[in-house]
Amino acid sequence: MRFTHTIFLPHHCGQKQLRIGRQGDISDPRSKSFLYILDILPKLTRLPKYLLLENVKGFETSSARDELIRTLKKCGFTYQEFLLSPTCIGIPNSRLRYFLIARLHSEPFSFLAPGKILTDFPSQETENSETCKVAATVAEGDSQGLMKDLSSCHDANGKLCSEKGEFLYKLETESELEKKQQWDNNLSLQMLKSFLQDDREELSQYFLPLKSLLRYALLLDIVRPTCRRSTCFTKGYGHYVEGTGSVLQMAEDIQLESVFKSFDDLSEDEKLKNLSMLQLRYFTPREIANLHGFPPEFDFPENISIKQCYRLLGNSLSVFVVAKLISFLVDPINK
Repeated sequence: MRFTHTIFLPHHCGQKQLRIGRQGDISDPRSKSFLYILDILPKLTRLPKYLLLENVKGFETSSARDELIRTLKKCGFTYQEFLLSPTCIGIPNSRLRYFLIARLHSEPFSFLAPGKILTDFPSQETENSETCKVAATVAEGDSQGLMKDLSSCHDANGKLCSEKGEFLYKLETESELEKKQQWDNNLSLQMLKSFLQDDREELSQYFLPLKSLLRYALLLDIVRPTCRRSTCFTKGYGHYVEGTGSVLQMAEDIQLESVFKSFDDLSEDEKLKNLSMLQLRYFTPREIANLHGFPPEFDFPENISIKQCYRLLGNSLSVFVVAKLISFLVDPINK
């Protein structure tokens, strides 16, 4: 069987079954294409020189991963595994994913850590390393849809609770608020405003409808342009509200605490009035593409709807992270 590619970038099409509630692993029919690749790889007349694989967090503990490693060893690949988020390289978006890079019949990577999954890029400073470790911890909740516990970099000038588990406001505890403040104070991360669009007229269609504001107000992950974090954007973003990604507060002079203080005691009209003051909107597809690392010239076809754009971006990956991994993969220094 002939195969002439130098770099092979397989994508495990059945990755979603690794999430909570869909843990079929290799018995899931969606894994068939991935297992087929593993079956034919040793039979190829010419193996690819380089290999890079991306998957969701959780793949590292799956039977599919074990089968992958066995196949790579059989074929003579040197490999290294990672759990990485764009936050590792200063991008203010949490998108923790499993990555594997492999080279055929070559010297080990200079940073090779056999049997260990690296949670940072090689040769980075301690501050960035800590950022990646926090991102890895957070994403464990992210995979279960628990995405409300970080990323809103709003001010917290009000009185804090004495009990760690007691809610302050907006269903947030003191410890959760502290996490958000840590992200906002991490100068190794860029501010979101570097990735945002400027045209306010075009942005009007992205403001959250009043019905969504009322129903999901206490669950929204709200960030400002000056924040240095945002949660993972999923394919349901823009259609579903809870757990699909952060929303942007355009009225930066309004304090969240003032809006949500005694929120349950307000009438429906008063709640809407307070929430409307925040000017909450979705990130646009272009802005999410910017956070993913797609170049300015990248664009969607005109016949693609906004909903379809969100779905495509939600199933996409971080160009920033993959580009850096490819550079490690093919860099002569690491050969």
